[in-house]
Amino acid sequence: MSERIFIGVAWPYANGPLHLGHIAGAYLPADIFARYHRIKGNEVLMVSGSDQHGTPITITAEQEGRTPEEAAAHYHRQFLDCWERLGISFDLFTSTGTSNHAQVAHDIFLTLLDKGYIHQGSMSLLHCPQCQRSLPDRYVEGTCPYCGYQRARGDQCDECGKPVNSTDLIEPRCRICGTPPQVRDSEHFFLRLGAFRDGLLAWVKEQTHWRQNVLNFSLSLLEEGLRDRAITRDMEWGVSVPLPGWERKRLYVWFEAVIGYLSASKEWARSLGDEERWRRFWQEGARSYYFIGKDNIPFHTIVWPAMLMGYGGLLLPYDVPANEFLTLEGRQLSTSRNWAVWLPDYLERYDPDPLRYVLSVNMPQTGDADFSRREFFRRNNDELVATYGNLVHRVLAFTHRSFDGRVPTPGQLDGPSQALLDKAQRALDDVDQRLYRCQFREAIKSAFSLAQEVNRYLDDKAPWKAIKQDREASATALYVALSAISCLRTMLYPFLPFSSQRLHGMLGFEGDVGADGWRFHPPSPGQGLPPPQVLFAKLEEGPVAEETERLGCVRLPGP
Repeated sequence: MSERIFIGVAWPYANGPLHLGHIAGAYLPADIFARYHRIKGNEVLMVSGSDQHGTPITITAEQEGRTPEEAAAHYHRQFLDCWERLGISFDLFTSTGTSNHAQVAHDIFLTLLDKGYIHQGSMSLLHCPQCQRSLPDRYVEGTCPYCGYQRARGDQCDECGKPVNSTDLIEPRCRICGTPPQVRDSEHFFLRLGAFRDGLLAWVKEQTHWRQNVLNFSLSLLEEGLRDRAITRDMEWGVSVPLPGWERKRLYVWFEAVIGYLSASKEWARSLGDEERWRRFWQEGARSYYFIGKDNIPFHTIVWPAMLMGYGGLLLPYDVPANEFLTLEGRQLSTSRNWAVWLPDYLERYDPDPLRYVLSVNMPQTGDADFSRREFFRRNNDELVATYGNLVHRVLAFTHRSFDGRVPTPGQLDGPSQALLDKAQRALDDVDQRLYRCQFREAIKSAFSLAQEVNRYLDDKAPWKAIKQDREASATALYVALSAISCLRTMLYPFLPFSSQRLHGMLGFEGDVGADGWRFHPPSPGQGLPPPQVLFAKLEEGPVAEETERLGCVRLPGP
């Protein structure tokens, strides 16, 4: 029986190009999961969009001398191009700048207000006397009151991950000019998070299938207690507050951005001409997964569920498989310090599947993982090319040459041949179970273990030698190898969609590999095989030093 799977993916700030940390943290695992469920025949909706209203956008716009609208539009177009070239298969990638999103955000706000979960009150905010402006949280830096990190933001500490109010920072300073800000009072709306604490705690304790780091972090925050948080800000860039007298204030981005999952679902349904179709993923027994980096855990395990509880009638998250961070050459990725591998730069010079492979096999699921250029080159050459690509090419090339471009008809299977086919089926089942549980790193390693088994089988059978004395034995060995390779085509499709589609055609299959289903589907004897092509290109070791030197130098500027 098919399932309904909703996949919400973190909304990137439209303030600069994507880097590998973004991809490893949220977008690649989400795409793997979506492709897996689609090939299984499940009904999938994967949505996200550009977050156009955060203060990072206004900061970037000021630095580049453009309006926030211009900056956000430029990077949104760049995101769409990157998704297509990397193969991130959103059903809809929209933005928080649509009228649809504003309408849905207004509905959530007014409903929570009507139910008493939002209240009005005064709060102390920071004002920069030098810049002569109110400072949104992202315009403030200081020392975290919890862990002592000296570059904590005014909304959250990147070091310990805890939410922070800007006025709680020790020795705060204006991020623009460095001046210590003044404290001024202002009227705002607050979400009564404390009202949901007991319900959230009971619910989170039931989520034993969550990753341990997500579960423990969420429980720790809940057991400490929840404070009401302001959901409006003194600024004029963002979603308006739908009440008279509040025209110069906006909904705070942490409140309205998570509503994007729902607004995007409604926009998607409308684009299909069925305005009620979104309900299938929000009200009718679907499972919802939210793919994010670990810095966003509280917003998806506490804040968004609280808003859903308060609104009523919508499904709570089933899982929040948050990843840890990806480091680069042993150092933390940093946009501000320009220490990153920028995705547009990578895609200009390399194929997408090698990056998808390296990030998958080294995915930061349970702890931080490091990406290095040298390791990227090594894994491409030793694993993709030598282990998998060479296996595919030598089997297909020899079969095409020796059996008139067709899948050979096998003879009686001996013990090792049947054992390999049995291992292929077990590997398919194992990868199935691991992908279902969001264990992506383990899943791709299990798939590659089958490729190693096929290489060992061929070394033993040596069909290129056997054909001289026993053509049927050679045909049998090649048929078994082609069958196992066909199984690899299916298992690796969620990870390596471009090469899997090429292999699909080289094995003589037609159409889309994703439509072939999650099954062990060997090619039929006599099936035509077109001339094979190289599946992966070897990368020369020479440029490694040159590539490493590019780090910190390449940054795609705004237009």
